[in-house]
Amino acid sequence: MWPNISTAPFLLTGFPGLEAAHHWISIPFFAVYVSVLLGNGTLLYLIKDDHSLHEPMYYFLAMLAGTDLMVTLTTMPTVMGVLWMNHREMSHGACFLQAYIIHSLSVVESGILLAMAYDRFIAIRTPLRYNSILTNFKVMKTGMGVLMRGFLSLVPPIVPLSWFPYCRSHVLSHAFCLHQDVMKLACADITFNRVYPVILVALTFFLDALIILFSYILILKTVMGIASGEERAKALNTCVSHISCVLVFYITVIGLTFIHRFGKQAPHVVHITMSYVYFLFPPIMNPIIYSIKTKQIQRSIIRLFSMHSRA
Repeated sequence: MWPNISTAPFLLTGFPGLEAAHHWISIPFFAVYVSVLLGNGTLLYLIKDDHSLHEPMYYFLAMLAGTDLMVTLTTMPTVMGVLWMNHREMSHGACFLQAYIIHSLSVVESGILLAMAYDRFIAIRTPLRYNSILTNFKVMKTGMGVLMRGFLSLVPPIVPLSWFPYCRSHVLSHAFCLHQDVMKLACADITFNRVYPVILVALTFFLDALIILFSYILILKTVMGIASGEERAKALNTCVSHISCVLVFYITVIGLTFIHRFGKQAPHVVHITMSYVYFLFPPIMNPIIYSIKTKQIQRSIIRLFSMHSRA
């Protein structure tokens, strides 16, 4: 009926009904993107440059900052393209690649938060064996495992997108490509693509959250067994930053899920805004949390600025 319609590019969407204000909306977006790049870039630089930060806890933090940077650099070009120049067209290949990277990195981020919980668990449960258990090689292996889990687990749902025909509308509901968005436009049997993500979320996000919760119950049990109140506070303080990042990440995940599942009556703008919060809130908050709550990073920042002011 419509020749070649399935090869027509996808059309990205900014804020429907607010197109006239896109230039104004782009200002806070650009400010947030720059803050994310600066915050996470600074963290990575400090961890690489400062030898006192060459410890497993900070290596995992570097992985978290790297993941946040990659998510931001993956969404930023299309979001700013739509808001600044109303550049909406996106080829199928570029769209599937963007969706693949975005979703893979979400699973990676969840895995890194789990690895960080394991790091805190070892540090508090067996402090004397910490360095012999979490060697650099073990940290590297954990990082590679987390990366592979994220990027391999997303191959099965993304690959079919490239052979589905698209004969309906080509309009996506965000300024970047998401699997669930593209899938709905396909004129094919998408049962697998509906079921697989649910199982994947249960085996990654949900399972990771449960293990993190369980590890903190054990950490709390250990801390409560410490006689001195001062030592107890010191032990718990090393976990505050990680707990804050976990809460920021999972609260945004739960918020987004609830809006999608139960917020059918909510205005479309709420759905769109919530998905931006999901992609931008954790990356902007993680460096802030660690800078405020971690003494060693504070010292490192002060050292960096004092060196530049002397120079």
